[in-house]
Amino acid sequence: MGAPTTAQVYDRAGFGRPIERGSRPAVVVVDFTYGFTDPEYPTGSDMSGAVLATARLLDAARAQDLPVVFTTIAYDQGQVGSLAWLKKATGMAALEAGSRLVEVDERLSPRPDEHLVVKTGASAFFGTALASYLASRRVDTVIVTGATTSGCVRATVVDAVQHGYPTLVPRDCVADRAQGPHDASLFDINEKYGDVVDLGDVLTYVAALA
Repeated sequence: MGAPTTAQVYDRAGFGRPIERGSRPAVVVVDFTYGFTDPEYPTGSDMSGAVLATARLLDAARAQDLPVVFTTIAYDQGQVGSLAWLKKATGMAALEAGSRLVEVDERLSPRPDEHLVVKTGASAFFGTALASYLASRRVDTVIVTGATTSGCVRATVVDAVQHGYPTLVPRDCVADRAQGPHDASLFDINEKYGDVVDLGDVLTYVAALA
């Protein structure tokens, strides 16, 4: 008898079960800023497909008056020389506060009344007030989009679950610089932390909310 497949191993361990979706979701758009979505920058790549898919999701969320949160990574000069992450990922130091690289991609049409989280780490929750903001809006489910799948998206999903939020990740709405890390992270998220689903599934879910 051959060795068990990866799917069999994970199923036997009890992973990959579906989440229970709530009735008050929020959309958290992770780092779809020009430093990630503009391929002219060394830290960026062409994420147009995922950006435009996220724009469709945001249209649906706004039609239902759901909370929308954007995140951006931005560093001041004091942080650039001191943060451990920037010693490992030196290219991220280009994400300077006030520069175009940290601005949300205009294709997502961010609104003045939509919350912007400025972070210096991978997770949208670490060192920010995101958890308290979601609690203040009585959110019970988090829909995560953005970049990169293997970095800040994955970290945000892990922390969302650890804060008690069932989490959805529409695969059409997340992107990475390379396919391998993207695929591996989606597998990991779907097995352990949230449901990786098609955008159409999420649009149907949002449209059905009272």
